Amino acid sequence: MKKILDLCFNPGEYSNNISLSLLFLRLIVGGFMLTHGIGKWMMLIGDGPIRFADPIGIGVTASLALTVFAEVFCSLFLIFGVAVRLAALPLLITMLVAAFIVHGADGFGKQELPLLYASIYVFLAVMGSGKFSVDQYLYKKIPTD
Repeated sequence: MKKILDLCFNPGEYSNNISLSLLFLRLIVGGFMLTHGIGKWMMLIGDGPIRFADPIGIGVTASLALTVFAEVFCSLFLIFGVAVRLAALPLLITMLVAAFIVHGADGFGKQELPLLYASIYVFLAVMGSGKFSVDQYLYKKIPTD
C-alpha cells in the first residue's frame, strides 16, 4: 500500500525553481484543458441530445463522461497538485485517443494540439507535482513504515 501511495503522491525532490516551474506548468495546462472540458461537461449534464464521438466503441455517453472526467476533474487535480502522476494518465489517454483515433485521418494540423498536451502529461506523470502542491502535504503524511 505504501508503494502505491508513494507512486501517486510523491511530488519529487526538486529545487524551488523546478517546483515553481512545475506549478506554473500545472496551472497553465490544467486551466487550458479545463476550458475544453467545461463545455463538454455542460453537454453531459444538459437536457439536449449528446453529440459526441464514440472513438473506442463504448457509446457516446460513456465516451463523453470519460472525456469530462479527464478534462475537468483530472485538470483540477493538476491545478491543485493532487495525485498529479495519476491524474496525468487519463488526460494522456484522452489526448492520444483524440490525436490518433478521432483525428487520425485529419493530418498533423488537427493532431498537433492533442499531441502537445500528451507530451506535457507524460512529463508531469514522470516529474510529479513539485513542492508547491497538495501532494507535498499528503506525501509528508504517508507513514514511512
